[in-house]
Amino acid sequence: MSAFSNTDTGNKPADPYKAVNKDDDLPASEKIETLNKFISSCKYGMMATRDISNGRIVSRCMALAAKENGGVDQLFFTNTESKKTDELENDPHVNVAFLDSSGQWASVSGTTSIETDRSLIKKYYNPTLKVWMGDLGDGIHDGSENDPRIAIIRVKISTVTYSVSDLTFVGFAAEVAKGTVTGQPANVSKLREISETEIQSWRASH
Repeated sequence: MSAFSNTDTGNKPADPYKAVNKDDDLPASEKIETLNKFISSCKYGMMATRDISNGRIVSRCMALAAKENGGVDQLFFTNTESKKTDELENDPHVNVAFLDSSGQWASVSGTTSIETDRSLIKKYYNPTLKVWMGDLGDGIHDGSENDPRIAIIRVKISTVTYSVSDLTFVGFAAEVAKGTVTGQPANVSKLREISETEIQSWRASH
């Protein structure tokens, strides 16, 4: 039972949707490979950090630059002079949320490090970064791969929860309609969790 509860459902699950859609009885490899495929298709995620000045949680849209260690390390480019860099130096814990137009989603929790190694930056550098960095006209801060402002936020994943579906639109609609009539929760997604132990084991083998 949840620590916060205002109902007694006896021996029935108080959150039947989760009970029906939970799909954790899979090898970690299958869960992680499905996650990687989904995140790659999304490309963009909302990265949540903690504002130093007031402790509030703030989110920013970030483009995934690369994945390493079998996908459990996520890399995002950043400007070292941006506020989020200071926030991550103060508190390295983040959540990155991915969502697509069909309602599939992934919530990734992890810890970050700010990488300034030029060889790593050059490996994943994309010329479109110039659009976001700008050229300051001094021959140094020009948005190129040698611009010292360009760094990488490495997110080392700790745990993940995600929801994906293999239903067609018609199949999804049918499940929702059936649930509306019967009062039974719709079985429309595969709700999965990846534990810290599973992540660590995967990282060690990749």
